[in-house]
Amino acid sequence: MNKSTDTKQAISNYLVDVIQDNLFLLTCILKKNRKNEFSIIYLNNAATNFLAKINTVSQSLSLENIWNQLPIHTNLEQKQQVLYNFPLTLEDELYVFDISIVLIEEGYNKVYGITMNNKTEEEIEKRVLTEVKEKYLSLVNNNLDSIFSIDEDGIIQYLNMVTSKVFGYDPVKLVKQPIEKLIEENSLRNFQLMMKQTLSGYATEMQNCLIQHDKGHYITTYLKAIPIQNKEIVTGFHLIIRDTMTDTDEQNQLFYLAYHDHLTGLWNRRALKEHLRDNLIQANSLQSEIAIIRIDLDRFKLINESLGYSYGDELLKKIADRLGLYIDKMSNLYRQSGDEFVFILKGKSREETSLFSESILMELSKPIYLDHQEYFVTASVGISMFPHDGNKIDELLLKADQALYVAKDRGRAHYRYFQEQMNLSFPNEALMESHLRRAIEKEELSIHFQPQVNLVTGEINSFEALLRWNNRKFGYVSPMQFIPLAEQSGMIMQIGDWVLEEVCKQLKYWQEKGYREVRIAVNISPQQFKQENFAVKIRDKIRKYNISPCSLEVEITESAMTDMQDTLTMLKELKDIGIVISIDDFGTGYSSLSYLKKYPIDIIKIDQSFIKDMELDEKNAAIATTIIQLAHSLGMEVIAEGVEKDKQVEILKAANCQKAQGYYFSRPVPIDDINKSYMK
Repeated sequence: MNKSTDTKQAISNYLVDVIQDNLFLLTCILKKNRKNEFSIIYLNNAATNFLAKINTVSQSLSLENIWNQLPIHTNLEQKQQVLYNFPLTLEDELYVFDISIVLIEEGYNKVYGITMNNKTEEEIEKRVLTEVKEKYLSLVNNNLDSIFSIDEDGIIQYLNMVTSKVFGYDPVKLVKQPIEKLIEENSLRNFQLMMKQTLSGYATEMQNCLIQHDKGHYITTYLKAIPIQNKEIVTGFHLIIRDTMTDTDEQNQLFYLAYHDHLTGLWNRRALKEHLRDNLIQANSLQSEIAIIRIDLDRFKLINESLGYSYGDELLKKIADRLGLYIDKMSNLYRQSGDEFVFILKGKSREETSLFSESILMELSKPIYLDHQEYFVTASVGISMFPHDGNKIDELLLKADQALYVAKDRGRAHYRYFQEQMNLSFPNEALMESHLRRAIEKEELSIHFQPQVNLVTGEINSFEALLRWNNRKFGYVSPMQFIPLAEQSGMIMQIGDWVLEEVCKQLKYWQEKGYREVRIAVNISPQQFKQENFAVKIRDKIRKYNISPCSLEVEITESAMTDMQDTLTMLKELKDIGIVISIDDFGTGYSSLSYLKKYPIDIIKIDQSFIKDMELDEKNAAIATTIIQLAHSLGMEVIAEGVEKDKQVEILKAANCQKAQGYYFSRPVPIDDINKSYMK
């Protein structure tokens, strides 16, 4: 019995301690006599503190004020009452409590236990939220523009009454429906792109979007999508649909054009820099990584020059569509310029960035159809990482660009990360152009020679001349960097003349030394080839150095032969001189078989993009074999470029390809190495 009493006492003590120290539950025990006078038997700490707060003079007066507001007087005999969200006015302030009143002891002197849970702050928060919600709904419902609320899956969750008036739909029927059902087919691509951009956290606009009316016709609209964020997580977006005939539409259009590329609908260079600035600030605070991925299409210039700019634009839009598949909350896509695109990846590691880049290259390797014709486009990718490669916008973009140039120079169609040794190249094109204009004068240019090997006999009786530039300040500069710049600036004419002069000098030197007869192939730019006096220049140099015309070969790209009549005239003039004519990078441009039959061409060079991985890719092997058979049927010789593996050599031999060049046989080497290894 004593043990039981001790246990009960221990439990009682425990409960008293719990009640006493509870900071949130006000607990009072009151004793009330026949005269309705009461006295305080017990107050826990929370009750003591609260009563002192509202009345510093007397706890009893405060408690009496509370008692008088309770409905206890009307039902004194009830054992327990529970009051939810009960309002109490104390010292002219309104409080809200959940209150429990229990009759503990009956008789002449009644004892009541009162517990009070203060809900005042919760009610204030609810009231504020209710006010905010009402203001929000008032803003949406009284807006003169149509407004949809759409979740991250593109499902309509809410729409204002104006939407019903403008488009004629029953609001109830539109809720829970995909917003894309209302978008006209030709507008859908840009609308989907806008959705992706918005869900990545940026407000986005779209012009001239056609939205279907309930009666079937389409209304031309201007759209603005604003992300809905909850704790920095985008959960959907508001879609504001505006009448395009209003005066403000011109301002919206200007804003749209300022941040978007007009051809593809992607963010433009200005948006890239602003977004990257914001991303770097956020990544710095979160101590996370950012990858800047620059993507440049390989040989896109050939598409433009061969097919025309309208086809080039269509190709760019299709490329943008494919790349747009990879836009999500952690990645955004921008069109930097021309055929260059940029991805910003947020919170991705180097390994994740590599997988992302491989996926892009795989997607771009698939065939593209233009006017029912199949084309293949590859891309090169350069990557810089924050914070490893720097923390400034221009620095990271430049380093990604330098990595891109190296990727192009080392074979194209792959990705490269920035490395410190890449810093040796020029920091900007303006400086590079300035140095390039003095390169001949300062004797910084040189010619390397790559042997062309007879696949049957193993003999070498021809070489390709390849231009190299070793700048005194910045070191070796990739031809992928300086040759396009030379073409754009017009310096290619002077540089091209210098190369022809040096090659003719070399042929003359070998001839005087009595070395065996060989041929040197020289790359001719489209600008050089289209000069009216180009054939005259060639004839003059051959006469000047008194060399055999057949020892000189001119390599012309398909893009230089867009005008059939002018091309035919120039080629005949060159053939009359007696030089050898070859078509470089065959298969990458737009060749007409009827043209090839009419042109006096001696050699076709298969582009390295068809040789690469031909031992693994049956399509590439089939294309190369077809080109060889085509050339043979037209009486032309074939040289394969970019051969790097013995299995590629076997396939080319089996197809009766006469010659090949590439790293499998030799890299381009200086003239001294040629004299030592091949000429004696």
